[in-house]
Amino acid sequence: MRPKIISGRKVFLSVPTKEDMKKAWLWYNDRDVRRYLSHPEAIFFYEDEMEWYESLRREKHKERVFSVIENSSESLVGFVGLHQIDMYNRHAELGYFISKEFWGRGYATEAVRLALLYAFNWLNLRKVYARVYESNLASIRVLEKNGFVLSGRLHKHEYIPEEGFVDLLIYERFRQG
Repeated sequence: MRPKIISGRKVFLSVPTKEDMKKAWLWYNDRDVRRYLSHPEAIFFYEDEMEWYESLRREKHKERVFSVIENSSESLVGFVGLHQIDMYNRHAELGYFISKEFWGRGYATEAVRLALLYAFNWLNLRKVYARVYESNLASIRVLEKNGFVLSGRLHKHEYIPEEGFVDLLIYERFRQG
């Protein structure tokens, strides 16, 4: 049984557990999953994931990361987080990923929607922004389905193995109302 922070039709957001770090370690080292995350060339040791977990516990005022849990099976399918939370300026950066075995089921779209509800209704933020590589079409669709608007582009800014230098797109979503 996991605590349900906020629930949707397909998934709910929960507090990450130490057990979740085992899957995070596997997923973060999967080149297909890693390709469009920050530092796609990186490799991670299991101890790195445990240090990340401990930093999430210590830095709750700046980082809110949630495990994305499938409702029907209560399986961990990915993570979504609000990073660099700035309570003075009331904004945060959104980051997320879903394990490739769960791609194409709408989990990322719903997880982002739930993270936005948390950001706007519970943290009282006024804006959430996200960075995405131009070639990550699936992630761009997730953002646009959730009302994000393209607000900037850094040309040929990031290197992705097997693709070369690509544009980094900045999307933002303001609180409505």
